[in-house]
Amino acid sequence: MSKICATCGLPEDLCVCEDIAKESQRITVFIDRRKFGKEYTVVDGIDHNEIDVKELAKTLKTKLACGGTAKGGRIELQGNHLSETASVLMDQGFAPETIDVKR
Repeated sequence: MSKICATCGLPEDLCVCEDIAKESQRITVFIDRRKFGKEYTVVDGIDHNEIDVKELAKTLKTKLACGGTAKGGRIELQGNHLSETASVLMDQGFAPETIDVKR
C-alpha cells in the first residue's frame, strides 16, 4: 500500500503538489561574479519547502555539464549558463512566464 500525500490527499505516486508548486514559483536567473572574476549562474526564488531543490540542482548540473550547489533555496552553477538554464527549467515543468532571466 502506497503512502498518502498529506497536502493533496492522493497516493504519493499520483501526487500533484510539486506540479502545482512549479506553476506558482517566481524564479530569477542571474549571473554573480565572485573572487578572481569567476562567474556563477544563480537560480533564485524556488521555495525549497515545495520543490526538491537538491534534485533540481542535480538535474541542472547534469544537463549543463557543470558543477554547482544548492543552498537555502538557491542553486549556484559554475559558469555562465543563462539561456540554457531557462530552457532546462522549462523542460522540468516550470512555466516560461514565471522565469525571469536578468542579463
